[in-house]
Amino acid sequence: MSRSLALIFTIVSFGILLTSCGVNSNLMFKSPLGEHANSDSIPMAPLKEYQISIDDKITFTLAPNDGTKMIESMGGVTQGGGGDKSSQEFLVRDPGFIEIPVLGKVYINGLTISQCEDTLEHYFSNHYRDPFVQVKVTNQRVIVFPGGGSDASVIPLSNNNTTLMEVIAQAGGIADRGKAESVKLMRKVNGVRKVYNIDLSTIEGLKYSDMIVQANDYIYVEPKANLVRGVLSEVTPIITGISSLFLIFTIFRKL
Repeated sequence: MSRSLALIFTIVSFGILLTSCGVNSNLMFKSPLGEHANSDSIPMAPLKEYQISIDDKITFTLAPNDGTKMIESMGGVTQGGGGDKSSQEFLVRDPGFIEIPVLGKVYINGLTISQCEDTLEHYFSNHYRDPFVQVKVTNQRVIVFPGGGSDASVIPLSNNNTTLMEVIAQAGGIADRGKAESVKLMRKVNGVRKVYNIDLSTIEGLKYSDMIVQANDYIYVEPKANLVRGVLSEVTPIITGISSLFLIFTIFRKL
């Protein structure tokens, strides 16, 4: 019997060695040993205005006479050239045009919100007297990984001054496994994602909670490695299988 137990112990140990490489393999954005993410010059506010890009979705409101009627009625605002269509979205298609009734195709790729408003007012001036246009990008969002190891949330940005603390709160807060001292903000700057390390575990990190997030930011709370649970989840099926085989072997020996 002792020889059988030794055999089982050997097989289980070998199984642990084989499966240990897969423990916590779902963790992302690991930094190489000795390499640290940039923690200097973390931008507290956007360095430049958001620029509309391909696949963005926009809505706009339009009112003639510099928006006089919009102020007077507050409920009779029209969009897209007629009727109450405040929920209609227009997709920025490749290579950067939106197609609007009355106007046709209008190129807005790379424009800021204010530049887009000026552009639409210019084109609508051929059809309306002193048009007033307000534009909103409806698909601005950030992705938050709160530190649970496998969960994530896509958080829409309802306004241009959404803070880091607000989006973390909307994602349910930092998970139990999350390391508040290791929050990575990944932001695309000039086409390349820069990684900033933010420490929210101390009162000194409070200043970073009010930083303004930008559309398409990734916020990744590094999770703590759960070695015990990981090993158990990998090894339990092996132990169960071996126990079943050993039971069958013992039964056959007694026959």
